Parts: sequence; structure tokens; C-alpha cells
Amino acid sequence: MRSLLIGFDIGSSSVKASLLDADTGAPIVSKAFPEEEMPIDAPETGYAEQDPEMWWKYVQQASRYVIKQANVKKGELKGIGIAYQMHGLVLVDKDQNVLRSSIIWCDSRAVGIGEKAFQSLGEDYCMNNLLNSPGNFTASKLRWVIENQPEIASKIHKMMLPGDFIAMKLTGEIMTSETGLSEGIFWDFQKNGLSDSVLKNYQIDKNWMPKAVPSFSEQGKVTAEASKLTGIEVGVPVAYRAGDQPNNAFSLQVLKPGELATTAGTSGTVYGVCDTPLHDPLSRVNTFVHVNHAKEKPSYGVLLCVNGTGILNSWMRKLLGGSHINYTEMNTSARSAPIGSDGLIFLPFGNGAERILQNRQLGAHLIGLDLLKHSKGHMLRAAQEGIVSALTYGFQIMNEMGLDLKTVKAGKANMFLSPIFRSAFIHMNRVTLELYDTDGAQGAARGAGIGMGLFSNEAEAFEGLQLIETYEPNENFFEPYEELFSRWKKRLSDIEKMDL
Repeated sequence: MRSLLIGFDIGSSSVKASLLDADTGAPIVSKAFPEEEMPIDAPETGYAEQDPEMWWKYVQQASRYVIKQANVKKGELKGIGIAYQMHGLVLVDKDQNVLRSSIIWCDSRAVGIGEKAFQSLGEDYCMNNLLNSPGNFTASKLRWVIENQPEIASKIHKMMLPGDFIAMKLTGEIMTSETGLSEGIFWDFQKNGLSDSVLKNYQIDKNWMPKAVPSFSEQGKVTAEASKLTGIEVGVPVAYRAGDQPNNAFSLQVLKPGELATTAGTSGTVYGVCDTPLHDPLSRVNTFVHVNHAKEKPSYGVLLCVNGTGILNSWMRKLLGGSHINYTEMNTSARSAPIGSDGLIFLPFGNGAERILQNRQLGAHLIGLDLLKHSKGHMLRAAQEGIVSALTYGFQIMNEMGLDLKTVKAGKANMFLSPIFRSAFIHMNRVTLELYDTDGAQGAARGAGIGMGLFSNEAEAFEGLQLIETYEPNENFFEPYEELFSRWKKRLSDIEKMDL
């Protein structure tokens, strides 16, 4: 009989399920739903919401699909892992009914609340105990509901992150994790527990906070009702949960100090692991508890995030023809333009407040358009180069913090499928890039195997992880990309001055 694991990755664009053979470490089948990106509601400028029940619907579809495709037999499925979009807020009443749409990661409405809390809590406390300013994270979003929707706040039984909600739907139990609490800025790194100061400042009822469990642990079992909807056998345990960026790092076996992971999906990230709680004095990049953190052996993740990444590429596709053009064709068109796009510059900041810009909303800007010179290819290349430039801007901040950025791991997916994006990334940052055959859902499945004890150690969990390609930078391209980044930074500075 096979020993199988299922992982779910609850994104803001899609929900993906992957089945993994625990005996070989090899993936069996994966599927993402829906075919097109899930909608994000924006009732006002700067707002971003999704219905948690929509995520649950696609979990059901993806689960049933992979179970059917793999012809899973009774007793074969051993554990469930869940990865999820970070920083979202889900609120339920005592009957586990959702009270409002989830305020998701790229929503900017609570920026002012976080800035006010930063002043009242004090910079010393925030930097030393939270390692971040409260910013626009989950705690600030919850405070926004308390201030602006008291009728909803009065009904709150528990607040959760998106992955906690999916685990609740599967098991009927409401829990969270230490890494989840830290990503919501509820975690005091000095006391290694909930921050009473944040709860008091925001007037958050401590009873609203779920019990925290280790990322790798049994966290409830599939109910009869959930089994009917998902096809997962009754009693299969949820054994792993983590936010998408800590999980992406885990899926690439980034678990030790000095190791780095990157993604370029809807948002773009670089995630580095360290064993001391580093922080950026301006809180432009953020430090959280990593999935393998333990009091006796601390592990922290430093996260650089650029909200406007794949969403810009997706927007360009819709603008240029939607279903009539695919990303491969877009990449081919972009190659018709030279490095630097003949002076055309794209600032990709059009998806909410950007942490690397200290929570400012500059919007996206296309700068230097020459109607006699620039073509579709120039625009497409400028968009990709602009995204890489924004990531490089964050890379420099991480370098200043003392992180060693030489080799970066990524899954071969999303924007890393583009040769132009890859080349710009390795040359602008002067790093080696390793691409692996994995994704967040696979990582969640491996995490479940560790949580269930099916793998004797972390190395065994990654025996099936395949390195596909390695890209080394060529020093002949350093100068043109350095010039491009210099021009990009100058344009960013100009726009920031205009915004003041």
C-alpha cells in the first residue's frame, strides 16, 4: 500500500493541490483551480478582499481531482499540509460562520492604523520585540474592523489567517501557528509568545486568538462532512501549516542560516533564513518566525516582498489581448527589445502599499514612453525589468542587514519561466540562481510528512526534490544591468519626491 501526502497552497490567484508519494518523495499529480485567476474585490481604492468560502470551494475541487487522478485507495492518504497567502484576516462567529470577506495581504486600508500604533507602542518596543513596525499586517487589519465595523467585531469568536480557515473547514478545529502569529505582528520575540502590548494597544480580545501549535504537528483530523466534500478519508490529520513564503522556502529546503529562496508570482519575494533576530530599522523588509523555529534552536525568516510583480505581467496580458496571447508569446515579444528597453522604465508599484517603500502607495508608472521608438516588446521587457529592479532594491536592504546573498533557490514557475526575467535577476543582483521542480503545494505535502513522522529527518523529506537548472551570471552583462538599475532608482526617486 502506498503512503501518500496531500498539500494545498491557498493563493490569491488560485488554489493548488499536490499529491506526493512519501516513500519516494516524488510528486504524483498536481492541479490548480480555477483555470483563470480568482477575483479580488476592491470596494474602495487600496482595498483588496476575497471570500474565504471561495477558497474552500476550490480546495474541494482540487482535492477531488488529484485523488481521482491518482486513484487513491482507502488508507493510503496519511497526512495533509496547508500553505496559504500570508497576512490575511478571516473572522468567524461561534458557529464558525464567516463574518465578512477576508481582508487579504495586498489590502492597504490599515496603513495609518499601523503607523499610529508604531508611535504609541514606541520604536524601541516594536523593533526589539516585534522586529517590525505593526504596519499593514493582520493585527492592524483586525483593528480596522474593530474601529469601522463594530457590529461585526461584536460577533467575533476567533480571528484566523487564510490557512487556519481551511484547516478549520477540514477538521472543525480552530488553531494557528507561531510563524502565523509572527506574520500577523502578534508575536513578541523577546518573550517567545503573544504580544500582550499589541493586544492591549489594539484592544483585541485575547480570547479571539486561536491556540498556537507547531508548524509540524498533528492539528486535527478530517471530519465526515469535510470528507464528503473533498474526497479525503475521514480521520486523515492536518499535520503542517505555514504562510506561503516560509513554506516556499521550506519547499526548496531553505532551512539553515545563509540560505535564500525567491518567488515571482502575484507578488515577488526573497526570503532568507538566519538564527538571530535581524531587523531593518525602517521595517522595509520583515522578520518572522520560520517553520522550523524552536525555543532551544531559533530560526527566523527575513522577508522582502514586492506586491506588484506577476500581477503587473498579468495586467499586461489582459491589456494586450487576454486569452488571445499567452505568457510564452509575451516573453518572445519582450526579447525583441534590448536590455534597458531603450530607456523605457516601469515602476511596478500598483498593488497596494509597498513595504520596501515604507508603506507608501506610489502606484505603477510607465516612464519615458517614446511613441516613435517604443513597441509592445519594449513595454513587455520594461515591465519585467522593472519588477526585477524592485526586487533588487529590496536585495540591497537585505545586504545592509548582513544577509549573504550569493545563491538563490526558486521553483521553476511563474516569472522564472521567462529567460529575460531570469537574466535580469541574476545579473542585476550578481547571484547564482537554482531552479527546482517544486511548488508550494508540494512543500506543504512534505511538511505534512515531517509532521506525521513519516520522514525520519528533513533530508529524507527532500530526497525527491529535483534541481532542474542552475544559472550563473556572466560578468559581461553586469554593466548594462547596473546602468539600468541606476536609471530605475533615479526614476523611483523622482516619483517619490513628487508624491511628498
